[in-house]
Amino acid sequence: MSLATQQPAFDQPGLVGASLATPSDYIELLKPRVMSLVVFTALCGMMAAPGHLNAITGLISLFAIAVGAGASGALNMVYDADIDAIMTRTRKRPIPDGRVASAEALAFGVVLSIFSVMVLGLASNWVAGALLAGTIFFYAVIYTMWLKRTTPQNIVIGGAAGAFPPMIGYAVATGSVTWASVVLFAIIFIWTPPHFWALALIKSDEYARAGIPMMPNVKGPDRTRTEILIYTLILAPLGCVPWVMGLGGTAYGLVAAVAGTAMLWFAVQVYRVREGEAADKAARHLFGFSILYLLLPFAILLAEHSFGLRF
Repeated sequence: MSLATQQPAFDQPGLVGASLATPSDYIELLKPRVMSLVVFTALCGMMAAPGHLNAITGLISLFAIAVGAGASGALNMVYDADIDAIMTRTRKRPIPDGRVASAEALAFGVVLSIFSVMVLGLASNWVAGALLAGTIFFYAVIYTMWLKRTTPQNIVIGGAAGAFPPMIGYAVATGSVTWASVVLFAIIFIWTPPHFWALALIKSDEYARAGIPMMPNVKGPDRTRTEILIYTLILAPLGCVPWVMGLGGTAYGLVAAVAGTAMLWFAVQVYRVREGEAADKAARHLFGFSILYLLLPFAILLAEHSFGLRF
């Protein structure tokens, strides 16, 4: 029987009970690296929004968004503890490593989820609060509990959870959802499949052992390379749209165009090179650059709106 059909971690007796967890174990449950990316993109959305936002409101809102992202990570780790124990890059996480009991992690995640939504709603507005609540639910329930174990489109649809932060940040400042925030959402949404599928090409054996139906395991590596190229062909021009609509300045437009061209070049290499170590190397290069691709244009956008560097 595939692990994908086994009971989730919080139903397994061996993972329930008291733990001797340290504060650092609970911090690890929050997935701090993912949290930092969420805060960064939310801040970009917040600063790119029109009007003036009170600094205290902005800081409290960013704190709430960070806590909400961490809560999502904790809930994800609870449910995925069984497959995390199998995969090399995740088996030392606090729950599969036995440092945190799943029941405690579940309570931790639920409490932080409620706290983050309430704080964001009260500090800014309930549009932003509702978006944060929807993001937590989408990641913890729709993606983690359903999509991840049932469809090779898990990353495509589930990518919405990671794409919401700039929209939430924009809503903090404006109390609304606009086309500008939808474009920022769309960039991250379209970026997610080539980013994660590059990793999936490298780690396909581990995903197979864990019973996760990632694209390379279900449709094959060649189909995955084609999908990566298609999404990147959409992403390259999409990344320039904020400049076209006036949300980003000339510096943003130049960086987005260069970064998009480079991202496309790496995707073409993944599509072309299909055998041996060279194929893995091409996938690693795309995965590594994809992180830089997301950071650079958003950093320029943040600088343009924070320091008045637009020209």
